[in-house]
Amino acid sequence: MEVDLVALLKSIPWFVELSQRQLETLAGLARERYLAPGETLFQEGDLPDFLYLVLDGRASVEISMPGHGSIRIFQAEPLDILGWSVLTPVVRQRTTTVRALTPMRLLAFEGRALQQQCESDPHLGYVITRRLANVVASQLLVIRLHLMEILINSSRETVG
Repeated sequence: MEVDLVALLKSIPWFVELSQRQLETLAGLARERYLAPGETLFQEGDLPDFLYLVLDGRASVEISMPGHGSIRIFQAEPLDILGWSVLTPVVRQRTTTVRALTPMRLLAFEGRALQQQCESDPHLGYVITRRLANVVASQLLVIRLHLMEILINSSRETVG
């Protein structure tokens, strides 16, 4: 069964400000992707290729931390964005590993083509960049809190 990607995009709050033409453009860059529980979407160090929007399911977003191994810094749920580094030209590799915790359905946007569309359509670029800035800021806050918790727990273990 073929999914109407334009209708799907129209139903997502992220894209409410976009025109029909912009939604059609985005739909042309998108495809559905499915993951089984335990399957890896991408790994830390991989080259970025796609931006993902979680439609259904949950994923563990992890970083490798010396002396602590792989730690979960975030749990992605529906409407969360994964792989945002594909739209940041300074970041040349994935900074996290993402593993499905449950069956997942994602919308995958080809990163280079999405970046080109954002550059050629300033309104689209503004909407995407503004949304992405909020995602990055909130994820940095969550990461900071997790790292502080690790440091506090490490210092307790050292003292005790």
